Amino acid sequence: MNSRLGKVLPPLAVIAVVIAIWWYIVDRNDSPIFPRPWAVVTGTLELAEDGTLWEHIGASLYRVGVGFGLAMLVGIPLGLWMGWVAGAYRTFNPIFQMLRPISPIAWIPLAILWFGIGEASPIFLIFISSVFPLIVQTTSGVHTIDRRYLRAAANFGVTRWVMFRRVVIPAVLPEIIIGMRIGIGVAWLVVVAAEMIALRSGLGYLIMDSRNAGNRYDLVIAAMIIIGLIGLLLDGATRLLERLKTVRWRYVR
Repeated sequence: MNSRLGKVLPPLAVIAVVIAIWWYIVDRNDSPIFPRPWAVVTGTLELAEDGTLWEHIGASLYRVGVGFGLAMLVGIPLGLWMGWVAGAYRTFNPIFQMLRPISPIAWIPLAILWFGIGEASPIFLIFISSVFPLIVQTTSGVHTIDRRYLRAAANFGVTRWVMFRRVVIPAVLPEIIIGMRIGIGVAWLVVVAAEMIALRSGLGYLIMDSRNAGNRYDLVIAAMIIIGLIGLLLDGATRLLERLKTVRWRYVR
């Protein structure tokens, strides 16, 4: 119990200090642009009561779920293949290394041109933003496997497929989880940016709509805080995979 309190109390104390400083600065300046913390709370409750908040959260999570799910279906098998087959790595790695540094936001005009203004555009942007971390991390995980494990399996006469299934995949799972954490974080960031530009639902749209329709800066700040909290929860949910028996060996301290 004491150890749990020791982990929880420091961040709560920092949050309390930040809120206190925020409240103090706003009271001193009395600026209509930057709302008080209590105004943000009441604005959030207002959206929650009429159901608007849950609709926007659901829309953003749906887009991230579909886009990130597609990225996993493509990125993980492709990364395993590139890591296991040297020819595939030499062929495709330069292409992915060229595409990977391109900001997902730069794809927005093409996404709108190709898919129009609808659900397909943000899902494509989420896919593009999260598939490359998954590919790179998975490939790197295969390349960093201790060769002693592969030689030991070969000495027992196992086939290449059995070695891949029973040795390579379990060994690379921790790296896949790291790629998932990076990918889900980028995906959540990108969906908010896409919703600000091309959609009429989601937390990104809520920020722009609150700003444009009546200068509701309390709702702008509320949406920003909710985005951060959901991002924290998504990262925490992904980290739960580290407790799986097949990957626990990597995280033993």
